[in-house]
Amino acid sequence: MVNITINGKVVRATEGEMLLDVIRREGINIPTLCQHDALEPAGNCRLCMVEITRTEWDGWKKYVTSCLYPVEEGLIVSTHTSELHEIRKTILDLLLANSPHSDVLQKMAEEYGLHKTSYEPNLEGDNCIMCYACTRICEVLGKSAISPVMRGHEKVIAPPFGEEPPDCIGCLACAHICPTNVITWTDENLTRTIWKKKFELIACEKCGKATISRDFAEYLIEKRGLPKEYFNTCDDCKRVELAQKMGALVDKAKEVAL
Repeated sequence: MVNITINGKVVRATEGEMLLDVIRREGINIPTLCQHDALEPAGNCRLCMVEITRTEWDGWKKYVTSCLYPVEEGLIVSTHTSELHEIRKTILDLLLANSPHSDVLQKMAEEYGLHKTSYEPNLEGDNCIMCYACTRICEVLGKSAISPVMRGHEKVIAPPFGEEPPDCIGCLACAHICPTNVITWTDENLTRTIWKKKFELIACEKCGKATISRDFAEYLIEKRGLPKEYFNTCDDCKRVELAQKMGALVDKAKEVAL
């Protein structure tokens, strides 16, 4: 264990922990966009920067991305200084310039007193902030169906050659993890469409509700060892069935007690 000071409070932390985890455990809210518990930290959005110093540094300080900086004995951390406010405001100003239509970025920017970008906005921006959360979660699943293509301001996230990605399983992990809700999909009847690719959805045998894509189910059966029958019913129907079983057990227990 190590002792660090956060905003004047001495805090105990486990060696190897990242500052962001400790800060949040203390109930301190600092903004992030690219951070997600399902992924290793990458520090791409830079919004979680904090100020660090030490007693022996004699007033010298520096700014680090808290999601990537491990705790150290004697570290003194500040999370909401005026300098940090301006740093985060500048980052949001740049992000908003490239993605002026993003509701997520607009809301975050307003919290820093920024109602519109001070730069010339890219009115054709697609709201992607290039945090790579979508490509990284796809890699975690072992698919890598999408990736960054092109360079500079033309860089985008896309499937190979802009066509239907052969490795995509329609799991929606990329869409759900995207912090600015860029990746779109549609579920119509029993067909899901994402990245121009169509997937058959499994229907619950009890209520008929569409659940997950058949490709995703086959992936989970192979990689996670789930039984094929698991996907015959949706989660809601599973809960109802479990509640009915528990209720029957309670009734039986009451009968035995009488």
